[in-house]
Amino acid sequence: MGTFDTILVDLQDLGCRIYTFITTLLYVLEAAAEHGRSVWVLDRPNPAGRPIEGLTLRPGWESFVGAGPIPMRHGLTLGELGKWFVDHFKLDVDYRVIEMHGWNPDDAPGFGWPSERIWINPSPNAANLNMARAYAGTVMLEGATLSEGRGTTRPLELFGAPDLEPRRIIAEMERLAPEWLRGCKLREVTFQPTFHKHIGEMCRGLFIHAEGPLYDHQEFRPWRLQALAFKAIRRLQPDYDLWRDFPYEYVFDKLAIDVINGSPLLREWVDDPNAAPADLDALTLPDEQAWTEERKPYLVY
Repeated sequence: MGTFDTILVDLQDLGCRIYTFITTLLYVLEAAAEHGRSVWVLDRPNPAGRPIEGLTLRPGWESFVGAGPIPMRHGLTLGELGKWFVDHFKLDVDYRVIEMHGWNPDDAPGFGWPSERIWINPSPNAANLNMARAYAGTVMLEGATLSEGRGTTRPLELFGAPDLEPRRIIAEMERLAPEWLRGCKLREVTFQPTFHKHIGEMCRGLFIHAEGPLYDHQEFRPWRLQALAFKAIRRLQPDYDLWRDFPYEYVFDKLAIDVINGSPLLREWVDDPNAAPADLDALTLPDEQAWTEERKPYLVY
């Protein structure tokens, strides 16, 4: 910290709370405040756009994948989120956003990602725009025993396991909450991971297409879609070993699925045989509505 006056933050975020770039920005801001340094964010598009979705992280559940009380899909750019960090955590820091020009997150076909802009992976498993759109849901697979496609060419766009029955899962999802499946197309797939979970095994599962004419930016809800897939599996196979029990992102005393969601609420909803989709909405909609209001002062574009 003693070797510079200003640090430039040039990172491509994915618009999801769990993506550790935003937590890194918070840590940089806290350190800069302590040492009297300046932080400039060279702002970039949020490829997931402005939609908001997911439960707000609860107090005491902060982690490297949970920087603060924000929902899974926050709908801000990294620069805008930094402004919120400064105010929320009351940081006395010299902070500046080098703003983009001409970013219109509501414009088709990119809805956040300018169609003329080349995609360069911000991390190894973030291979394309479809992944960025699905990520707020598929990231929860990191806390499950199901493969999220690591070890394939399309990670975090699909999920599966050797013992799943995809057609039954889709049918159960459509029975439980067809409105949560809007804005995308689910396709039955088979895949064989070359590393990570279920290595070398033939897995059966679903691919999420949030792209092309199949995609509806306002209707697509990846967090609910993935939650519904978990719920369908639990309904079809009540004893299925669904949740991974291992240290996740430096957290050793909590289940990974709970760390990812910032509370046990999502897992408890999945595992409760009496809980319906409306019950998850009852928990989540107030969080989403509150964040819609809270973020308004920080919208630059």
